[in-house]
Amino acid sequence: MTGDALGVVLATTLASGVEFVEALTIVLAMGTTRGWRSTWAGVGAALVALAVITALAGYALQSWLPEALLQLVVGTLLLIFGLQWLRKAILRAAGLKALHDEHDAYRAEVEAARRAGDERRLGLDWFAFVVSFKGVFLEGLEIVFIVITFGLNANSIGLAVLGASIGGVIVLGAGLALHKPLARVPENTIKFAVGLLLSTFGTFWAVEGLGWFAPDDASLRWPGGDAAILVLLAVWCALAWATVRLIAPRAREVA
Repeated sequence: MTGDALGVVLATTLASGVEFVEALTIVLAMGTTRGWRSTWAGVGAALVALAVITALAGYALQSWLPEALLQLVVGTLLLIFGLQWLRKAILRAAGLKALHDEHDAYRAEVEAARRAGDERRLGLDWFAFVVSFKGVFLEGLEIVFIVITFGLNANSIGLAVLGASIGGVIVLGAGLALHKPLARVPENTIKFAVGLLLSTFGTFWAVEGLGWFAPDDASLRWPGGDAAILVLLAVWCALAWATVRLIAPRAREVA
């Protein structure tokens, strides 16, 4: 398996795991408070919508854009997206941003569910259906973005979907077996890793895509091929570590 393929599976597994942790909290709150039938209907509708978006967006991008331009556009978007994840993870690691607490999020969702009215449509508890749909759909959009970008640039949507499915099955299986939010999952550590991987592959593919501006429109090639991914990852890790060390004293002063 190439470096691209390994990166696809690892990044999509970790990213989907993080997003499914947050979606699971919402689903558990709705299911235990409002009933599972309407909750599962909302989850199913969201998954169908996400599958359609993935298929249509992936086909459109692959059909309309030449390879080098696709690498440039998707790599740049992936880099921007990765830097957003990395920024939040760095701020939390340095102590300037509070860690996400799934127990607090679960309690807030349960309280909202208990206060909501009893409106029924199509035989479903409409509040449970809408909240479950919205929670899974919005969290899933980030997974769809990562699946499409990684899958297209690595020429393997299948591997990207496989990685996302593995992450989802692990999180949902554990959460439903325990019947409680997965608050002990090292969420920020995983987000840190995902941010590093997204930034690394975004840089790798965006630079390759700069070949679109060349006369022959051919993608650029990194010295050493896929081995350059490890060098880029090491650079991003060093930058992230240095940033945490730089801003951590400020967090202690604020505290």
